Amino acid sequence: MENNTCCCPKTKHRSEKELKDLLNRLSRIEGQIRGIRGMVERDAYCTDILTQVAAANAALDSFSRVLLNNHIRTCVAQDIREGKDETVDELIATLQRLMK
Repeated sequence: MENNTCCCPKTKHRSEKELKDLLNRLSRIEGQIRGIRGMVERDAYCTDILTQVAAANAALDSFSRVLLNNHIRTCVAQDIREGKDETVDELIATLQRLMK
């Protein structure tokens, strides 16, 4: 995955383990979404689809928690050690967006 494809000027190097974990989680979520699409295409019962949507949302929430945890332990901690106080403001703004 190349960093220059992102519109954000900041990048983050991830360990092989972290990258593998995040990509595995995303692959499972993609599979869940494809499964939901298949259910819609097969005219599955609404409640059954909604149950799978809830599971996909829970998986995305879990992905977000893992990513946020990693971000705080690496990027935020490093920036604080380097005296980059604006990173705390960025983290607060990010948390506010996540908690809507």
